[in-house]
Amino acid sequence: MSARTLAIYGKGGIGKSFFTTNLSAALAFEENRVLQIGCDPKHDSTTSLFGGLSLPTVTEVYHQKQQSGENIGIEDIVFKQHLPDFKQPIFGIELGGPEVGRGCGGRSIISGFDILENIGLFDWNLDYILMDFLGDVVCGGFATPLSRSLCEEVIIVVSNDRQSIFAANNICLANHHFNSYGGQSKLLGMIVNRDDGSGVAEKYAEVAGINVLMKIPYSLEAKSISDSFNLVARHDHFKASFSDLAIQLMNREIEYCTPKGLNYEEFMSLFGEVDFQTPQSATVADLVKSHENPNTASKSHNHKSDDKENDRLSLCIDKLSNAEKEILIAHDKQGQTLQQFALEKNIGLQEAEDLLKSAKLQLKQLFFSSE
Repeated sequence: MSARTLAIYGKGGIGKSFFTTNLSAALAFEENRVLQIGCDPKHDSTTSLFGGLSLPTVTEVYHQKQQSGENIGIEDIVFKQHLPDFKQPIFGIELGGPEVGRGCGGRSIISGFDILENIGLFDWNLDYILMDFLGDVVCGGFATPLSRSLCEEVIIVVSNDRQSIFAANNICLANHHFNSYGGQSKLLGMIVNRDDGSGVAEKYAEVAGINVLMKIPYSLEAKSISDSFNLVARHDHFKASFSDLAIQLMNREIEYCTPKGLNYEEFMSLFGEVDFQTPQSATVADLVKSHENPNTASKSHNHKSDDKENDRLSLCIDKLSNAEKEILIAHDKQGQTLQQFALEKNIGLQEAEDLLKSAKLQLKQLFFSSE
């Protein structure tokens, strides 16, 4: 039987990795074979499981293998940790992503899952796969488990602040959208992390029709344990809560909820009286000085010249082959590195370098011959 897959979603910094790691430990303690996949470019989901160690990521290992002409294997990207008193090891993978400011994290998620599926992820001898996902489902990459039904079930992590609940509502909207087109991912419910007792998240959950699975009070002790790369699920003060949830999951005692998500007006009205009048438009007179700028005519002329050059450049790009157009647009307009393009297109780095060089040479010849 294939592994049961759960995606844990939530706004950045809300405690997804903290929750996912401790749920992984609780499930493993019950003698389940558990794999935790970190699906965030920060690649820090599994650090507490591995004593602060940063695992080699799928993205970086794949690039290294491409450069040396080797195939990527399980032993290159899947790691295991034997914890004291645990009868089963816990397995970990970090997908990783581009360097800061370079490339698209969502693309790396899509490519990473393609690699994992190619080496048999969903056929491995596992009981549970927990995917720790950034809650920015506006990006198609981070919505991959929902759009492709890679996860059987979804858990959302929030706190009692509006931003994290807004992200949770977006996840509900996305999941409902994909389910309306045949998606299979089901929402188990919501975890309220760092609960301050205000009940804000519970109020949203009641209106939206979402189960509250667990409330984790704000605790300096829990923060200290987590910050020192340890597991709160192994400490008596927190162990029972994570153990209870793990057993409920194992016994399939949690009923699915099917929230459609609230629209913007419904959501904002939970937090106070909102002015939904049409906003007043600014006029040209509000923003532009009334006296004529003597440079306006020359600037206008320069803009027209620039537009003409850009139009000619676009016509020349259209004459390139599809492969040359793709790499020019990805590299020069979207800021994608050659390594990322090679990963996305499943080609070697040298092939990508040669293709970009050829594309630029062809474009230069076309552009100057069209003058």
